[in-house]
Amino acid sequence: MAAVLFLSMVVLLLLGLPIAFVLCGSSILALAVDGKMSLNIVIQRMFSGSGSFTLLAVPFFVLAGNLMSAGGISRRLVNLCNSFLGHIPGGLAMAAVVTCAFFAAISGSSAATAAAVGAIIIPEMLKNRYDRNFAAATIASSAELGVIIPPSIGLIQYGVAAEQSISDLFMAGFLPGIFICITIMAVAHVFAKKQGFIPNEKASGTQKAAAFKEAILALLMPVIILGGIYSGFFTPTEAAVVSVFYGLVVGMFVYREIKPKDLWRIFYESVLTMATVLFIMSASTVFGWILAKEQVPQAVAHAFLSVSGSKYVFLFLINLMLLVVGMFCEAGAAMVILAPLLAPIAQTLGIDLIHFGIIMMTNLAIGMMTPPVGVNLYVVCDSAKVKIEGMMRYLIVYFLVLVLDLMLITFLPPLSLTLPHLLK
Repeated sequence: MAAVLFLSMVVLLLLGLPIAFVLCGSSILALAVDGKMSLNIVIQRMFSGSGSFTLLAVPFFVLAGNLMSAGGISRRLVNLCNSFLGHIPGGLAMAAVVTCAFFAAISGSSAATAAAVGAIIIPEMLKNRYDRNFAAATIASSAELGVIIPPSIGLIQYGVAAEQSISDLFMAGFLPGIFICITIMAVAHVFAKKQGFIPNEKASGTQKAAAFKEAILALLMPVIILGGIYSGFFTPTEAAVVSVFYGLVVGMFVYREIKPKDLWRIFYESVLTMATVLFIMSASTVFGWILAKEQVPQAVAHAFLSVSGSKYVFLFLINLMLLVVGMFCEAGAAMVILAPLLAPIAQTLGIDLIHFGIIMMTNLAIGMMTPPVGVNLYVVCDSAKVKIEGMMRYLIVYFLVLVLDLMLITFLPPLSLTLPHLLK
C-alpha cells in the first residue's frame, strides 16, 4: 500500500493538482488498491484531523492579518521604519526588512507579508531610484520572516503534527527571526553602499515622533498578543481571537480605513485562505495515518540511522533534504507531511523537538523565496513588475546568507531554546 501511496502522489503532483487533492487522492487510491478497509475511513480521518482546538488559531490569525492589512497598519509601519532608517545608505530597503518583521508578527503569513508590505514600499523604493529587481528580491527574502517570527501559522502546523507546545514554539521562533532580520538588513545595506542607492533626508525628531504616534497601535498588537501568550494570560487560540477583535476595532474605529462594505471582501479572502490551509491539514491526516499504518516512519528512521548515528550528520542531511523540498513543495504541506516522519527520528537522537521545529520552519521558509514554487517571488513579481530571472543575482546572495543563518540556528540550539527556557 505504501508503494501505491507514493507512486500515486508523484503522478498527481506531476499532473499539477493542488497539494490537498494530491494527498487526499493518493490516500484514496492506496486504500482502494489495498481493499481491506472501507473508504469511509478517509472522511473519518479528515474530520478528526481538522477537529483540533489548537487549529482554531489558524483561521483567526489569517483573518487578523487581513484586517490589519486593510486597516492601514502596513503603511504606518513603513512610515515609522523609514523615518528612523531612511537616511542610511540602503535605509529604505532596511526599513522594508524591519517592516516585514513587524508585519510578520501580526499576520503570521509569509505571502501576506510580501503582499501587504511589497505593495506599499516597492513603489517608494522605485521613486528613490532603487533598482527594481533589488527592491523585489529584498521583499521576497524578508517576507519569509512571516513564518518564523511568532505568531506563525507554520509553527502551529508543526506543533499539531509533532504534538508540541505552540507557546514554546512561538517563544523559540522569536530570536531566530530577529537574527535573520538583522542579517538581511546587513546585506541590503552592503548592496546599497556598493551600488550607490540614494538615501532619504534624515527625518527630524518631530517627524519621527509623528510617525511613532501614527504606528503606536500597530506596534502594540504583537506586544499584546505575544505578551499575553508568553505570560500565560491566554492560549495561542485565544490570542488569535483577541487579535481579530483588536484589528477590527483599530481598523474600523481608530484608523477608520475599514468600511462596513469592506468586511465582506476581507472575510471572503480569509475564508479562502483558511479553507486551503485546513483542507491540506485534514488531507494530510489521512496520508499520515496510512504512513504510520505501513510503518514508513520506522523505515525512514532506519534509513537515516544506517547512514550515521550522529545527530549532527542527521541534521546536516535533513537541512539538505528540506532545502530541496522547500523549492518544490508549499511550506505548509511539507510541514504537515514531514513533521510526523522526522520528529520521532530527531527525538530518538536526543534533539529537542522545539528546536527541531524551528529548524524545519527556517528551511521551508527559505523555500518561499526560491524558484520554482517560491510563493513570495510571484507575489513581489506582480508588485514590482519584474521577472524572477531578473532578481536572481540578488536572490542568490540573500539565499547564501539565509543558508548560513540556517546553519547557525541548527548547530547553536541556545539561539532557539534560550527564550523558552528563560520564560518558563
